[in-house]
Amino acid sequence: MGDQLKVFSGSAHPGLAQEICNLLETDLGKLAIHKFANDNIKVKIEENVRNADVFVIQPSTIPVNEGLMELLIIIDAIKHASANRITAVVPYYPYARSDKKDEPRISITARLVADLLETAGANRILTMDLHSPQIQGFCRIPADQLLALPILCDYFGAKLKDDYVVVSADAGGVKMTTGYAARLHLPLAIIDKRRFADDDRAAVLNIVGDVKGKKAIIFDDEVSTAGTLTEAAEHLLSFGATEVAAGIVHPVLVGKAITRIAKSKLSELVVTNTLPVPPEKKLDKMTVLSVAPLFAEAIKRIHDGESVSALFR
Repeated sequence: MGDQLKVFSGSAHPGLAQEICNLLETDLGKLAIHKFANDNIKVKIEENVRNADVFVIQPSTIPVNEGLMELLIIIDAIKHASANRITAVVPYYPYARSDKKDEPRISITARLVADLLETAGANRILTMDLHSPQIQGFCRIPADQLLALPILCDYFGAKLKDDYVVVSADAGGVKMTTGYAARLHLPLAIIDKRRFADDDRAAVLNIVGDVKGKKAIIFDDEVSTAGTLTEAAEHLLSFGATEVAAGIVHPVLVGKAITRIAKSKLSELVVTNTLPVPPEKKLDKMTVLSVAPLFAEAIKRIHDGESVSALFR
């Protein structure tokens, strides 16, 4: 496109936005966010965006609702400043787990978020590793999903010297994890776990596949309280695995997650920076990989009208 490329960031993850801008060789857009005493938010775009191709970077971080509202207000401000096109860049999609009506009288909130982004003025959405693929179908505007698979596989692939096995954290993640196993040319095992309540915990019942005498790598889209992840590591070791590492896309890391990981039998936790990992949450056994190069390339391709899916061929 001939329109000028501009990148703005909300307050959720300015470090990632700056890294993306450095790769794109452009300055981070100037805006001011003010929070009033009554908890209302005011956003002022402090540069001209008329006819520009604008990308707004804001993953879903705590406080989730405040960050989502901030994103919607930024998009609305840019729309009314006459931008030509606005792309909401949400590396970690808000309310991604609320993706189906599995109880009576509840909201499919992931769909609602898509509607809100469109209503605010977003013309397209760019995200990474959605919790469920149907979320992309909730969007009535173009939505591109990037995958951290090549980033995580390149990291682990460089270390494969012994007998490894890829492990899916649950049956629902088998399709995703199969891609990791295929790229790494490794066998696949599945953790059979069941969730019985709304407490972010799930019980591990069995291991499907052979892990005995092998180093296991658990792949999943996110780690929240780390209860299931650390219990899975213990179960894999009890089933004969010699070592357990994990490759997780989104490091939500809430509650007792850091304490659990530190005390766990995980040899290494590898995450990406779709969400910020502050110093107090960084452990010696944790490695953080950057998704900035992938997002920068995707933004460039969207701006230039080129294929995004070609990044994963």
